Amino acid sequence: MKVSRIQLLLLIAVLVAAFFIFGLQQYLTLEALKSKQAVIDSFRITNPRWLLSSMVWCMLPSPACRCLAAAVLTLAGGAVFGLFWGTVIVSFVSTIGATLAFLAARFLFRDAVKSRFGHFCKRSTKALTVTGPFICLRCV
Repeated sequence: MKVSRIQLLLLIAVLVAAFFIFGLQQYLTLEALKSKQAVIDSFRITNPRWLLSSMVWCMLPSPACRCLAAAVLTLAGGAVFGLFWGTVIVSFVSTIGATLAFLAARFLFRDAVKSRFGHFCKRSTKALTVTGPFICLRCV
């Protein structure tokens, strides 16, 4: 692995470890959110941008981790921002998070995936190299 990959993996590992060491998972439950709903609503009224940005930064890694926190944060987004804006925000952020998870799998973990599942992907890899982006599903 290149040095930048190792540094990025170490950063991710440190962030995940810090999340559990400091016990932040206790705040990502429905009970914790219900008990703080009045506080969250008043905070949303006074600081909507800060709440939105914190929601975005909390939700970005959740599709990559495939954790239960994603479901709790999705429900919290709807409860805090309302049905329409909650749906827009959660859809936008989860799409970006899934894209980041794809890019991590594509560029950081490519060798590991290829060594483990490479024999399953030979036909699709061959069809992709021959036809490029115009691959059809019949060719695979």
